[in-house]
Amino acid sequence: MFFMETIVTDGIAQLSYLIGDEATGEAFVIDPRPDTQVYLDLARKHGVTISRIFETHIHADFMSGSRELAAACGCGDEIYLSHEGDASYDFDHQPLRDGDEFEFGSQILRAKWTPGHTPEHISFELCEATNATEPWGVLTGDSLFVGSAGRPDLLGGDQTDELTQQLYETLYDYYLKLPDHVLIYPCHGAGSACGADIGERLVSSIGFERRHNDFLRHPDLEHFHEFVVEGAPPAPDHYFRLKKVNAAGPIVLHGLPVVRGLRVDDFKQAMREPGTRIIDTRHMLAYGGGHIKGAINIGARAELSIWAGQMLEPTDRLLLVLEHDDALDETVSLFLRTGFTEFAGYLVGGMTAWEDAGLPMEQLRQLDVHALKADTENGSHLMILDVRSPDEFESGHVPGATHQFVADMRKRIDGLDKSKPIATYCASGYRASLASSLMQSRGFEQVYNVPGSWKAWTSAGYPSEKASV
Repeated sequence: MFFMETIVTDGIAQLSYLIGDEATGEAFVIDPRPDTQVYLDLARKHGVTISRIFETHIHADFMSGSRELAAACGCGDEIYLSHEGDASYDFDHQPLRDGDEFEFGSQILRAKWTPGHTPEHISFELCEATNATEPWGVLTGDSLFVGSAGRPDLLGGDQTDELTQQLYETLYDYYLKLPDHVLIYPCHGAGSACGADIGERLVSSIGFERRHNDFLRHPDLEHFHEFVVEGAPPAPDHYFRLKKVNAAGPIVLHGLPVVRGLRVDDFKQAMREPGTRIIDTRHMLAYGGGHIKGAINIGARAELSIWAGQMLEPTDRLLLVLEHDDALDETVSLFLRTGFTEFAGYLVGGMTAWEDAGLPMEQLRQLDVHALKADTENGSHLMILDVRSPDEFESGHVPGATHQFVADMRKRIDGLDKSKPIATYCASGYRASLASSLMQSRGFEQVYNVPGSWKAWTSAGYPSEKASV
């Protein structure tokens, strides 16, 4: 019996797929993430063996799990990668070309070259073996999303025009010529920066997208080019790094990275070693109440993967402070997804152990929205810093706020005035706590985080203003 499982990876908004046939006992995985146990568990549930692994393209937003999964499954170099668009890789694999077919039980998987997001991009048609000429579904990768399409600008400006034309041809000469009933299964959902305004549904149909997807409603290439280039969100810095990692071949870890538990004295010693970075993964209020000097706060939520990628260097050796010790594996998985494999250890017993040892702590002061509002009415010299994205800021912000996107602060933070008291806010406080902790670690002494942030401000009915265009 044919089956298809969609694996949703929150935070990076990534979708991967396990497809197979229980009668033959064979299964394929499309675009696996690096923490691969989920695929092994699902294969065991269906009583199948993962025999082949496929990638739609060289990913930029997460570290590929293909080599890790192949090692775990014992399927060697049965990793199939596109050789279209002059793509090259530095590890063993099987070349994949437009039109290649793979049969499993009653179904056929057929490669279809769909360039535009990247030059080598491949999608996979799903067909009944008895009717192999017409697909019933397409695994679209990053070419076509629900309500959106893959962005063509991630390889730099010199290739954007060519890729935009290829994307236009992929959408208009391939997808729009498919029958309305054909289902699409993309590689990303809402929240991914691989496309603009991706819809929340995980699956759609060609007919629905034909009627409602703005990327499919342009009369010519010129109008399409203007729409696509202007509508793309900022490209995160770690995308360019992960492109190189995935083409070279991610390291095979045979499981999650090993992270040593360190007692307080060993943790203190590790802090002195060059290249280490303390990351406190606790909730913002716990961090604010007391933390180790120099630690930055990236809370252990799904979006940690993105913000670690944005704010940390790939060479950093990470020292972790956890909410509780049994959160280690889940937290490490979040770091792994954007390519962090080097860990100096974690603090056994967390901040309780640090506190019991009588060691010094810093506080990050919290300023709720009511105190912030009162402060603005009293003529304070407090700088209000909005660290949300440009689009969020422009749609509405606290009156008088200055904008500095948190993703840019790692490189531009020194441009802020350290002599002024600064209150940071975002949508809920998560990014604001990251930003304010980064400032504090760089010597800003008068920093406040606003818990609840914009959500709390608007819920309290306080006024807002919009950026002038």
